[in-house]
Amino acid sequence: MSSKRSGLVFTEENGKPLHPADVTEHFKFLSKQAGLPPIRLHDLRHGAATIALAAGVEMKVVQHMLRHASITTTSDLYTNVLPELGS
Repeated sequence: MSSKRSGLVFTEENGKPLHPADVTEHFKFLSKQAGLPPIRLHDLRHGAATIALAAGVEMKVVQHMLRHASITTTSDLYTNVLPELGS
């Protein structure tokens, strides 16, 4: 199956989905090679949301970006990180 058929952006050469553990391990390897401090791949998601909100992107847009079922989840997480959003 090709990535065009599956709708996936990144796949194995044969079109099969990447295994999450393999992606995580490769990310760890690349981070170490780049001399970066340890960071979880999932932390990039939080970083992207924080940067978006700090840049003025609406909370509802970030909720959809993160695929949170409720805006309350997004708001609870990120108003603690960026207190000025709670004002």
